[in-house]
Amino acid sequence: MAEDVKKTLIERIKSSSYYSIQLDETTDVADLANLMVYVRYEHDGAAQEEFLFCQPPETRTTAELIFQLLDAFVQENGLEWKKCVGVCTDGARAMTGRHSGVAARIKEVAPEMRWTHCSIHREALAVKKMPDGLKSVLDSAVKSVNFIKAQPMQSRLFQVLCDEMGSEHVQLLLHTEVIWLSRGKVLSRLFELHREVQVFLQDKTFPLSDVFYDTVWLSQLAYLSDIFSRLNDLNLGLQGLSINVFDVQDKINTMLKKLELFQIKVKAGDVSAFPALESFLSENELTLDDGVRDNMVAHLVSLRQQFRQYFPVMTEDNSWMRSPFSMEASGLPKNLTVAEQESVIELSCDETLKPAFRKQSLVDFWIKQHREYPALSDKAVRFLLPFATTYLCEKGFSSLAVIKTKYRSRLNAEPDLRLKLTSIAPDIKGLCSRRQAQPSH
Repeated sequence: MAEDVKKTLIERIKSSSYYSIQLDETTDVADLANLMVYVRYEHDGAAQEEFLFCQPPETRTTAELIFQLLDAFVQENGLEWKKCVGVCTDGARAMTGRHSGVAARIKEVAPEMRWTHCSIHREALAVKKMPDGLKSVLDSAVKSVNFIKAQPMQSRLFQVLCDEMGSEHVQLLLHTEVIWLSRGKVLSRLFELHREVQVFLQDKTFPLSDVFYDTVWLSQLAYLSDIFSRLNDLNLGLQGLSINVFDVQDKINTMLKKLELFQIKVKAGDVSAFPALESFLSENELTLDDGVRDNMVAHLVSLRQQFRQYFPVMTEDNSWMRSPFSMEASGLPKNLTVAEQESVIELSCDETLKPAFRKQSLVDFWIKQHREYPALSDKAVRFLLPFATTYLCEKGFSSLAVIKTKYRSRLNAEPDLRLKLTSIAPDIKGLCSRRQAQPSH
């Protein structure tokens, strides 16, 4: 059945004008590296996203070996590299090396390919940097959580305490750098339970016990829980299906403007944008400490700088792709030929297309315009089809962890993954017709 689904997928990709891929690698329960690859392609007038393959490199996961796996799959299944218009990976050197990375090797065989650094990974990198004062609070918070969570007995005693105090939550959360939402959730939970932690640590020989009596430290913890909750919302907004470069641009621009607003408000002493901090100050009849305010402003400025570094302003004017019906002759992009500019004008005046534009995704709309406006459709699809994140690979890794357990560590998980992750319905009748039925006795 998995092979039947694979054949259907390959035929669809072959019939597509273009396709793009996202890839990432992880280590499974047997300590084997696994390369996960997804594909986005055109089919039946719409963009489709499908699991392509998952295979373990034979030795180390070098750029050359990863490319060889990809190239072998493409060649064995009769696909064409020249149709590949996009590759999305994380920022690892093996993937992005200018001369020998996977992206560079693919560029040699797919000249039209555009590499994209996963926007979710970029967001995670952009939020790492912070002022020393806040970094110290974060480090102390993580150490406090680890002190309680690292030992099962400590964790159970803390749960009993939370139950006795009638707390909404009874457990802290462990921090891990490799999970996108970890930092925000850990800090939010710790601040929600800071009184319980204060009581729990008062009889313990833990060097950081005193920080939970320090209102300045707690104010900064409240701010960190608030701002990382905001950043988690952005992270979640970048996840999901059919995310394109315009979606990412809009969400990042929104965050940049919000950060600027927060900075102005905090400078004026207004912390209403940070509910945990505002509630903490109000409940304890405190005013915002000057040092805390300065750290907050410095952090907000740093976040804006980091986001702009990892998400630079797009230099190419592609506004006609997303707003074709609002284009005026004087505002047509200079990177279009005269013939293409005329086509944009013709399309902008086609009132019958407006309802379809509102109802469809951007890439689907442009795929369907290939017959009437082939040049514009071609440009738009090549720009919009590439993945903006490696979200699907991360989602696939979760399924791999469920399928390939320590009891099935030698399993070739690809067939099971294909059936788990595909949206292609197998031809059950066709499969059954090729099998002989069990005769009666």
